[in-house]
Amino acid sequence: MILDGKALSEKRLELLREKIEESGLYPHLATVLVGSDPASQMYVRMKHRACERVGIGSVRIELPETATTQEVLQAVERLNNDPEISGILVQLPLPRQVDTERVINAVLPEKDVDGFHPVNAGKLFAGQPQFVPCTPGGIMTMLSEYGIPIAGRNAVVVGRSVDVGRPMAALLLNADATVTICHSKTVDLPAIVQRSDILVSAIGRARFVKAEMVKEGAVVIDVGINHDENGKLCGDVDFDSVAEKASAITPVPGGVGPMTIATLMENTFKAEQARSCNPVL
Repeated sequence: MILDGKALSEKRLELLREKIEESGLYPHLATVLVGSDPASQMYVRMKHRACERVGIGSVRIELPETATTQEVLQAVERLNNDPEISGILVQLPLPRQVDTERVINAVLPEKDVDGFHPVNAGKLFAGQPQFVPCTPGGIMTMLSEYGIPIAGRNAVVVGRSVDVGRPMAALLLNADATVTICHSKTVDLPAIVQRSDILVSAIGRARFVKAEMVKEGAVVIDVGINHDENGKLCGDVDFDSVAEKASAITPVPGGVGPMTIATLMENTFKAEQARSCNPVL
């Protein structure tokens, strides 16, 4: 079974558009882009297009590659204080001279639609999530929509990043899976991966997961966005060989990526709903 994130995201976005229309609310998402990285520019454009589609207003703040930490913090502070802004997204990665941790921590937790602020991370790990990071959140939606059971299953997450690996593990644990996180220091990683009923790979290495590493009938979620030696876009998983063993698998592109954007839109509407119930005076 191919887990079609593109088709599912289209469905979710259409439902969200209807909900926003019925609510009478007008959410606004602000993005902060520092520098001119082509990939980051593309991702920001995609997010703004999604906003337009579902009825979310959007504001785009662009700063030069040479921006200092203080300049980025000042931009975030203006958005924190703007009563029209429901959610703030700082596009990562930031240039080296910018203190990413300080910038993430500066976003108000109630406007942190990326789910990266320590307050939101703490709520997630406490089993009381408010804003969940968009990629792991989108994966959980996909598993639910396709009727894939999680409780009691062995789940392996390859990668321990704060934006994907760790929150992904927390969400699976909250859903009653038995979870293992693998990373660069893991001993005999292929053997651990081979035992997984649900495999989420976010390691960032082109076609790293081979068929011999995958259990027959496993569900394989590929978060990776890589380019192989020929410059072809691919994921962490060797799709053609692994698809023959997996019971369900996400393609790259068209799998996890579209669900990430759909979840960002849902988080932004959620932030506006909460704000409308508790307006800042």
